[in-house]
Amino acid sequence: MPTDYVKKEVDAQGNFKRQQTRFVTSFGPKEGQLPVEAGRYRLIASYACPWAHRQLIALKLLGLEDKVSVGIVAPVRPKIERTDWAFALDAGQKDPVLKVPYLSDLYLATDPNYEGRFTVPALVDLQTGQVVNNDFLNLLRHWELAWRDLHKKDAPDLYPEALRSEIDALNEVIYHDINNGVYKAGFATSQSAYEAAYDRLFERLDTLEERLGHSRYLFGDQITDSDIRLYVTLARFDVAYYNGFNTNRNRLVDFPNLWAYARDLYQQPAFKETTKFDHIKKHYHLSATINPHQILPKGPDLSVWEEPHERDRQTFA
Repeated sequence: MPTDYVKKEVDAQGNFKRQQTRFVTSFGPKEGQLPVEAGRYRLIASYACPWAHRQLIALKLLGLEDKVSVGIVAPVRPKIERTDWAFALDAGQKDPVLKVPYLSDLYLATDPNYEGRFTVPALVDLQTGQVVNNDFLNLLRHWELAWRDLHKKDAPDLYPEALRSEIDALNEVIYHDINNGVYKAGFATSQSAYEAAYDRLFERLDTLEERLGHSRYLFGDQITDSDIRLYVTLARFDVAYYNGFNTNRNRLVDFPNLWAYARDLYQQPAFKETTKFDHIKKHYHLSATINPHQILPKGPDLSVWEEPHERDRQTFA
């Protein structure tokens, strides 16, 4: 896995450069857009992948679980020549709906000349069996806006109009320096590239640590799009990134506000039910890092995620 990243997604200076998303068609009623239609799509996801995890959180928060079916790939990549994901958790080792063993089968059925990595999340149109959207950055926004008419009655407004410009600005920082920042550190092939990513990551975490001393969530008392995006990295920090990606200045548990905030979110059903630490640990330590002897770390203690956070009772200044 790391070898493929080095070959295709690291520049001459050793900086990790994530590949461009291939399938980005938006949802809507216009010609060429994807129709918003319950039962039409299947989301292929991994509990290990942060980009896919945030889609799963949103589906639960918004009540779209019965509108979009979900297929889950195994956390450990298959031992084949290409970098792929396998439906090894399902009976017959095939997706029970799409009847294929590998995610690559869906990509190549869509575009036989596809040359990028086969990534999750991948949204498949069940009428054609083809991947119609794998836009990991913007798919979350589609669930929030384009699918609004299908939300459950008490669904939260994850992208409130009055906060959109602020959310967009914060999301840029979260993506470049935190969500993708851990990968920039973990897959850097030069000391200077690694240290630059490391420094930016912890500068941003320090800033958010201070921010979360003044409000329960990133934007006051309501969960927004930004909280989902930050959470998925925090959930993986101590179990994977801290040692696997050498982001080892601090653990998440060493940040009082960030740690309590992460537990606050985790202890809510949409977050807890989609956070599978066993998948995360297996993927990062057995597939995404150089680990020739395939040793799976025993720690850290995951029971601490259940400890009271008190942020729902806290008074913020």
